[in-house]
Amino acid sequence: MFSRDRWKEIIEVLTTNWFRTLLTAFGVFWGILILIILLAAGKGLENGIRADFGDIATNTMFVWTRSTTKAYQGLPIGRRFSYTTDDVAAIWAEIPGLRFVSPRNQIGSSEPNVIRGVNKGAYNIYGDYPEIIRQDPLTITSGRFINPLDIQESRKIAVIGQGVVQDLYEEGTEPIGSFVTIQGVNFKVVGVYKKEGNEGNQNAQKEIYVPFSSFSKAFNRGNRVGWMAITAQDGMPITAIKEDIFSLLKKKHKIAPDDKRAVGHFDLYEEFSRVESLFGAMRFIAFFVGILVLISGVIGVSNIMLIVVKERTKEIGIRRALGASPFSIKLQILMESVFLTIISGMFGIVVGALFIYGINYVLDLSGPVDMFMSPTVHVGVVISALVILIVSGLFAGFIPARSAIKVKPIEALRTE
Repeated sequence: MFSRDRWKEIIEVLTTNWFRTLLTAFGVFWGILILIILLAAGKGLENGIRADFGDIATNTMFVWTRSTTKAYQGLPIGRRFSYTTDDVAAIWAEIPGLRFVSPRNQIGSSEPNVIRGVNKGAYNIYGDYPEIIRQDPLTITSGRFINPLDIQESRKIAVIGQGVVQDLYEEGTEPIGSFVTIQGVNFKVVGVYKKEGNEGNQNAQKEIYVPFSSFSKAFNRGNRVGWMAITAQDGMPITAIKEDIFSLLKKKHKIAPDDKRAVGHFDLYEEFSRVESLFGAMRFIAFFVGILVLISGVIGVSNIMLIVVKERTKEIGIRRALGASPFSIKLQILMESVFLTIISGMFGIVVGALFIYGINYVLDLSGPVDMFMSPTVHVGVVISALVILIVSGLFAGFIPARSAIKVKPIEALRTE
């Protein structure tokens, strides 16, 4: 039940020596503020690193060829080899648990390799299957992406990035239906894409995708495959089956089983798992440091409440003599402790929220920062902080409250 007199007494007790109360509250305020800032900074770093990964499927591995480092079955060391479409078919047939296997070819040049009218540009050109858009997602802003019929009929069509449109097309010109010449071969533009999360990486917006079959015929690649993007099914980490894939490829190309270098690869799942572990460690450190600082503030509150109880010995004795119950005395001390803790903690939460808002405002004005973006704190953390404050306030007031109810009325009245 709300008691106006009780709350009036709490305010009077805490404002009698306002400087002491302010210093005590600062410990709790600082603990909550440090906790929020550390969590927000960790989240900002996490957001930045996740943005670097983009929307690419994290259960994916990229595989390419390198020279052999061991002689095997009469073949010399340092031998070069190429993957083929037969390797893709073998992987599909013999390795269970796969979702996508996308062969890819690529050409690039420092010299202009794409022409439209009088405009020229140097871009990376990829020969791909339709599934690649689900492994390395693109946002199609107009037109469409490569489809199975394009592969089947070896259509000379192209999907170009917004950066290519800016370079090769006059403002207001519709690129869909136009033609670009790639190393002397004409391709019809059927789509324009944008890579989300790569606004700061202009090269990501300046790439061209054509059907794998068209690429192979136009640029005389035959059945050769430059590299592959391999994605495992959900619940089956690509890391768990990659050695089976390597063994299959080594067997088909007569590579020594213990040659660790010949099959080049990048396991995105493994790298992402390491980053996830780093995120977990960062959150643990933030909570650990923040709670330690908060505990030091709570200890300060407890010490001050002990002093307050000591100063109010005669008052407590009089209240006991007038019939106040031990529970009433204990409740009064606990409420004072919890109130002081919550008020100072809430102030820390407000200041922390304003600090985070200010950082985000500066980032919006100055543009993205490498590996750091959008620092935030989840509302669940704020709720948890409030719970911690209430529990901490109860703990801080528990010992002083027990001390208060141990005061005997006669002894308290004799105290000067």
